[in-house]
Amino acid sequence: MTNTTALVLLGLALAAVAVLGGYAVKLWREVRRREAFRQDELRRAHDNCVENLEMVATALQQGQVDITEGAWRCKTLLDILDSSLSSRPEFAAFTEVHERTRHLHTHSARHALTPKERFREDRERWKVEKEWRDAVMESAARVVACRGHWPNTLQ
Repeated sequence: MTNTTALVLLGLALAAVAVLGGYAVKLWREVRRREAFRQDELRRAHDNCVENLEMVATALQQGQVDITEGAWRCKTLLDILDSSLSSRPEFAAFTEVHERTRHLHTHSARHALTPKERFREDRERWKVEKEWRDAVMESAARVVACRGHWPNTLQ
């Protein structure tokens, strides 16, 4: 192999390495951009969930939503934020109401019930609401008290 051939091959190899290196940098930047976008989306979803949780808790305190529905919504939002939150003592009332009423029919399934069955379920729900009202209201107050102090990254 002549020196000229070796230099040409070396030049081609260096050009190929430079092109591949440039492409690798481009891909690396794209990965960083996508990761930043994903982190921003997670932060916005977290903030939105916290905002919704605070609104439902405030609605509970103001009597704008019944105890069962408010507890269900708060439990669901807490689970979305961090599945361990709904089992914490200060929020356990939401979970308890959910557990005691989750077998009751909702939406179209409720409409399919006879009036007698619907009334039976209503009495059962009212009983749970009466028993757990104070605890749910206290948990709602704790949610509202956390306003602005929720961790940004609850996983």
